[in-house]
Amino acid sequence: MSSDLDRDLAELLDLGDRVLRMARERGGKDLVAECVLRTGAELSAKVRKGEPELVEEAGTRSAGLRVIQGKRVASTSTSDLTDHGLERFVADAIDLVALSQEDPFAGPADPKLLCDPSRAPDLELYDPAGGAVDASRAIAMAREGEAAALAFDPRITNSEGATFGRTAGGAAVVLSSGFRAAYKGSYQSLSVVPVAADEGGKNRRGHHWTARRFLAELDPPAEVGREAARRTLRKLGARTVATCEVPVVFDPDAARSILGLLAGCVMGSSIWRKSSYLVGREGTRIASPLVTVVDDPLMPRAPGSRPFDGEGLASRRNVVVEQGTLRTYLCDSYSARKLGRESTASASRGGGAGVGPSTTNFVLQPGPDSSAAIVKGTARGLYVTEMMGFGFNAVTGDFSRGAAGFWIEGGELAYAVSEVTISLNVDQLWQTIDAVGSDLDLRTSTASPTIRVARMTVAGGA
Repeated sequence: MSSDLDRDLAELLDLGDRVLRMARERGGKDLVAECVLRTGAELSAKVRKGEPELVEEAGTRSAGLRVIQGKRVASTSTSDLTDHGLERFVADAIDLVALSQEDPFAGPADPKLLCDPSRAPDLELYDPAGGAVDASRAIAMAREGEAAALAFDPRITNSEGATFGRTAGGAAVVLSSGFRAAYKGSYQSLSVVPVAADEGGKNRRGHHWTARRFLAELDPPAEVGREAARRTLRKLGARTVATCEVPVVFDPDAARSILGLLAGCVMGSSIWRKSSYLVGREGTRIASPLVTVVDDPLMPRAPGSRPFDGEGLASRRNVVVEQGTLRTYLCDSYSARKLGRESTASASRGGGAGVGPSTTNFVLQPGPDSSAAIVKGTARGLYVTEMMGFGFNAVTGDFSRGAAGFWIEGGELAYAVSEVTISLNVDQLWQTIDAVGSDLDLRTSTASPTIRVARMTVAGGA
C-alpha cells in the first residue's frame, strides 16, 4: 500500500507540473499558478447487534488550481484528471481570473519564506497497516467492540451500532514559484454507541471512541466497548437541576468544543473582518494564567501535523496564548498582508485550491491536576460531558449551550444531569478558568484536557 501511494503521489507531482505548464501557456508568463492534488482511499464499516449494517469504500483523486494575474485571483477544481478534463479545468481558471475583481492584497506567499522540501521533517503521519484493513477485518473490530458493550451489563439493552473507519492518502503541492512537494497520511477510528433503558421508558445513549494515525495505537475494541457501556450506564436516572451559579468542570470532549470556539476567533481572517471578540487584543490578557494554547503542526503522529502549510511555508510551532496572554493571530499570507504582518505558516487549501488560515494541532497545554482531583476539589457544581446546539456569537463572545453531565456534591459525582443550559461570555469563561487537568488525549487535532470554570450560570427546569 505504501509503495502504491508513493507512486501515486509521484504521478500527481508530475501532473501538477503539467497543469502549471498548461496554465502559463494559456495565461502568459506573468501568471502565477498553484496546483494542489489529492489522492485517498477510505473505508467505513458499521455493525448493529452483531450484523453488518453498512460498508462503504471509496477512492478519490482530485486537483485544485489557483491562478493569480496581477491582483486578480481565481480558483477551480476537478476530479476529472483525463486530458480533456484537465484542458477544461485550466481553461476555466484562466477565464475566471480575467473576470475577477482586483484585490490589492492578493498574491502568492513570499518566495523567500518557502521551505526547502528536502529538509521537511518526517512526522510519521502514515501507517501502511491502517490502509491494509479490509472490510472483513473492519467489521470484525466493530463487532468485537459492540459485543463487549452489550455483554458488560444487562441494563445495556440495545445499540446504535459500532463503526470502524480508516482513511489513507496524500497531497501534492506544485507552485509556479518552484515549490514542489508531497506528503502522505493515515487515520483510523472506532466508536461504539450502546443504549440503556431508563425509568419512564426513556433510552439513554452513551458512546466512546478511539482514534489514531497508527492502527496499533488504537485502544483495543473490547476496551472501547466496555468504556462506552460504563459511560452509558452512568447516565441512568438523569435529571435536571435548579437554576444556579456554580463552578463548571468540562471533560476533555466538552473542553475541546470550547477550545474550538477560540480557534475560530484567533484566525487572521476573523480579525481583519472584525468578526471576532479578540480584535485588538493581541498582547493583552484574554485568559487565566493557567491557560497556554499552542498550534503545533510538528508533533509526530498527531492528527493535525504537516511538514509544510498550504502555501509551501515550513511548518512551525505558534504559541497563541501564553499564560493567559494572546501572543499571535494565525495567518496565511493574505490575512497577514491585511493585518500588516508576516504569515504564521497557517495556510490551508480547500479542494478548489483556495487559501485561508487554519489550525493544525490546536492544543490547550495540560496542567498538573488529574481530572479526579479537579472534581474532588469542587464542593458543588456541574461536570459537563456533552453539549448540544450552537449558541455562540464570535463578535460579542456571548455563549449559551445545552449541556448534560453530572452534578458534583462534596467533591463527588452525585447523579446524572440532563436538560440544562450553561451560559457565560467566553471572554469571562477563559479568564476565570481556575483548574487545568493533566488528561490531554490527542485523538483529534483540536484537543484539551479537563478544565474548570470558576462560575457559570446553569439554567435548569426549576
